[in-house]
Formats: sequence, structure tokens, C-alpha cells
Amino acid sequence: MKQSKVLRYVILFTQWYVLMILAAIGLDYVLHYFHLLGVGRALGYAGTLLLIVSFIYSLRKRRILKEGSPRKWLMFHEYLAWMGSVLLLVHAGIHINAILPKLAVVMLLINVASGLVGKFLLRQSIEHLEESKLSLAQTGLDPEGINRKLFFDSILVESMKHWRTFHLPIAFLFGLFSLLHILTIFIFGK
Repeated sequence: MKQSKVLRYVILFTQWYVLMILAAIGLDYVLHYFHLLGVGRALGYAGTLLLIVSFIYSLRKRRILKEGSPRKWLMFHEYLAWMGSVLLLVHAGIHINAILPKLAVVMLLINVASGLVGKFLLRQSIEHLEESKLSLAQTGLDPEGINRKLFFDSILVESMKHWRTFHLPIAFLFGLFSLLHILTIFIFGK
């Protein structure tokens, strides 16, 4: 049963990631087919805007924004970041001819992968902890005994909540390379 759950999360991760890439390829194909290549530049602006707006979740997470539930803001962040990533991949296309855009695209792909991996691993560890609690409760173990037996599992869940330690620096590098790319476009006009 555990193996099937892991497989389910791997499949979910792979589906979202492949769907992002296929959506970008499909949209890029449509733009090329209808000779709308100039739209790619506008999609870069739109994708960047979606990513920036998706960071409202961070304001809610840090309690700067008080409105709405953190879970809904997280879903908002995930979907906007995914859609923004698709638009940025279309913007980048296969015509990347400079180092900064290449680095930005690589960091974008790593950042999306990091977010998806963290999301699915955290969900899996929380579900495992809940199932273990339920299983131990059914054996008649008291709550204190359950907590003792699941101490290390709960530490794992808590440590999984800190996966952002890896995700945030990757997001920062993506943002830095993107900002440098945008600045060079404004400076050199290409």
C-alpha cells in the first residue's frame, strides 16, 4: 500500500510537470501556426505578472495579509505560478540565444519541480502520520502513547514543512536571473 501511494505522488508530480511543458509547447505551436510570434513577448509580461501576483500567498503565510485561508491562498499561488510558468516557457520558446534567459528558464523549471516535489512530499508525510495515528488509536493505545510512538514521524512532518529552505533560494535565483534578463532588455533594447 505504501508503494502505491508513493507511485501515486510520483505520477501526480510527473503529470503536472509534463502538462506544463506540453501546454507551453502547444501554445507556442498555435502562435507559430497563426504567425503571432510577437505575442510571445506579451506572454512574458503576463507570465511575470502572474508569478508576482502568486506571491500574495507569501504575504498571507507571514500574516501580513489577514484575509482568506492560507490553504486557499496556497492553491491560488500554485495555480497562478503554474500558469505563469507556462506563459514564460512560451515566451522563452526554443529560441533562447543568451545566457541570462537560459539560466532563468533552467531556474524556472527547477523551481516548479521543487514546488511540486515539496507539495507532494509534504502531503504524503501528513497522510502517513494521520493514518498511523488512526491505526494506533484502533489498537486501544492512549493519546500519550500514540504521541510517543509517532514522535519521529511527527518530526519528519515538521521537517518536511521546512522544504521551503530549498524552494525559496531557487525561487530567488530564478527571480534574479529574470530581473537581470529584463534589465538587459531595457538597457540593450533586444
